[in-house]
Amino acid sequence: MTAGTLASAPVAGAASPAAVSASAATATSTVSADEVIAFPKTSQIVSSGETGFLSKSDVGEYRWTRYADGTSTVLASAGGPALGAASDVVVTQTGDHVVQIRDMATGAAPVEVPLVGLGGGVNIAIGAVGSTVLTSAHTVTGTEVLHVLSHDADGTLLNRVVTGIPSDATRITMRSAIPGTALVSYVSGTRTWYAVVDLATYAVVETYENPSPARTSPSPALSATHVAWVEQTPPRYGYPQPVVVVADRRRPGVTQRFSAGIASEVTVGLTGSWVVFEFGEDVAPGADRHPLVARSLTGAPGKELLEHATSLTGAPDGTLLVRGGSLVEGEAEGLYRVTAGEGEVGRQLVARSGEVTQLSVTGYDVPEVVDLDKNRPAVFTFDVDRPNVAVHMIISPPGQIDHYSYMWRGNGSSSTLGSLRVRWDGSYDYGTGDYGSSGTASNGLYEWKAEVWPTDGVGKAVELRGTFTVTRAPRPHDWTANAVPDLLSINAAGELIHNEDVTGWDSRWGTGWSIYDRASVPGDLGGTTAPDVVARDRSGYLWLYQGVGTSGNWLSARTRIGTGWQIYDKLVGGSDVNADGKADLLATDKSGVLWLYPGTGNVNTPFGARKKVGTGWGVYNEITATGNIAGAPAGDLVARDKDGVLWQYLGKGDGTFAPRTRIGGGWNAYSRIVAIGDLDNDGHNDLMAYVRTPSDPNKNVYVYKGTGSWSAPFGPRTAKSAAARDARLVF
Repeated sequence: MTAGTLASAPVAGAASPAAVSASAATATSTVSADEVIAFPKTSQIVSSGETGFLSKSDVGEYRWTRYADGTSTVLASAGGPALGAASDVVVTQTGDHVVQIRDMATGAAPVEVPLVGLGGGVNIAIGAVGSTVLTSAHTVTGTEVLHVLSHDADGTLLNRVVTGIPSDATRITMRSAIPGTALVSYVSGTRTWYAVVDLATYAVVETYENPSPARTSPSPALSATHVAWVEQTPPRYGYPQPVVVVADRRRPGVTQRFSAGIASEVTVGLTGSWVVFEFGEDVAPGADRHPLVARSLTGAPGKELLEHATSLTGAPDGTLLVRGGSLVEGEAEGLYRVTAGEGEVGRQLVARSGEVTQLSVTGYDVPEVVDLDKNRPAVFTFDVDRPNVAVHMIISPPGQIDHYSYMWRGNGSSSTLGSLRVRWDGSYDYGTGDYGSSGTASNGLYEWKAEVWPTDGVGKAVELRGTFTVTRAPRPHDWTANAVPDLLSINAAGELIHNEDVTGWDSRWGTGWSIYDRASVPGDLGGTTAPDVVARDRSGYLWLYQGVGTSGNWLSARTRIGTGWQIYDKLVGGSDVNADGKADLLATDKSGVLWLYPGTGNVNTPFGARKKVGTGWGVYNEITATGNIAGAPAGDLVARDKDGVLWQYLGKGDGTFAPRTRIGGGWNAYSRIVAIGDLDNDGHNDLMAYVRTPSDPNKNVYVYKGTGSWSAPFGPRTAKSAAARDARLVF
């Protein structure tokens, strides 16, 4: 035992002013009798005395707050944590290993005790009960010894070794305290032990064994009559099964056990004949907070006290101070006092933090019209009034959401206060929906549902619903209005086959199409936004199938728009070659003359009188109108000669073309060359080449991506598989 002399003995003084040290800052608050004082935001409770409480913020700031008027004082503790239990005395630590014993009730000057030179090893302050400081002395042999530092009546420092702690004890930590008594934990052998230390005699008076690691019981509790801790039983269904064990100090060997549900870590407190702890009843993704419940040690009915609790401490009068939250109107987040009575227990709000427990969505932005041309991805925003919140959003066509069918789901989360954002690019696939398919959403009306929920498990989720309309500008070859071109073909049975997105689902759109020997997609000839189809029968009649854009009725009934078209061997649609904003049709006659039929925009008479473009086009066995592929306003053409060379004709905007330029050879490997439009939505029209009888059935389509450059208009090919098997016509 060693003794020293106080630098200055404790002196009783007036409660005001609360001058603590030059490093402390004080904030004053005037609180009337019917008001609740403020609790520091983003902070936890550390200790409580008769006149105030000690809190610690998430950034490590310690603050003492007076119950009487809400005055708060910031305490510097650069050398380690501020310590205290069941008292108005707080112990802070300086950077040079000096503990400062502060009486926050009187405001007296702090009593300083240097830890260096105390002897017995390197002393580390592990707790304080009133003005008594507990240290763990780490010896040169690797053992730890528990010391108690106190002062006698004349201010002399007393440094006593606690008896009853095993010589192999390590990880000595003060866990809880009541006036005059401390509960410490330590590891001896492979087990965790709790020791009740009488601070007056410096001796362990009781020990309790916990077979679980100490880290799973973060806050064992001590009262005048009981000790409580948490044990982990074997997991069930993958979840921990914590049990709160309460030992009766008056009857050695008598314990009671209470399930804590599935909470991963359990905060425990004792007050009167009640044990208070967190009970995990739901499995929420990421949830780390659970309701605070009270269980009677005498058989009275239990009850739920708070929606959640994050920290608690004992007060000198045996009550508990709990940092937690309530869903009761007017309470929310703050500091609550839990008080036990005869067969009952209750809580009262002591200090309010100003933070909310039940989340609210203060606003959201899900527009009524989602223009995926202007905003892709679309960003949906949900404003919330608290941190640790996530949103789960689903989108589906009308009438399907409540039948557990949706085409897309997305999530957003935030650990800080602000907005949640969900981004949608208009697509759906196996990973984001339960359609069992993938693709891109078509233009039209959709329902959405968003569930905003607390990731920490505190409070209830908020559900929002609504509708929006997806819109985009029309695209060539896009009947389903999903911004991805489709492919049409006529098979040997005369069926019209629609292949969604070129390589997606295929469906039969009609029968009897074997009467046609030529077909093309010029674009929208007028009246709708969907592409139209023109087809010539073997009698030379030209027919129009107007695009409707309605599921199940994609093309209207045919109307005859011309006769005598048997003079042509090729029909070419898909470009506005005179740059007037209307879809045109080109045709080559059997003598090799290329003719332009300018579009009128009138679906009843869709084409004007023909105009001769040029001669010599008989050298080509395939001509395709690609639309604009080189940046000029007019549509362009590509043409394949009999040697398999592909040539480019750039539109001049007056219905004529610039001299041809060579693109490349080897194109005679393909049965058809189709101007499919912008398949990958990069702003450049692409080219598709079709093989009717491929050697590899999974490679019957090749896509050449547009580059936007006239000198090299297409990139390398990519092989794909389309459902247009052995098609006679592909367009």
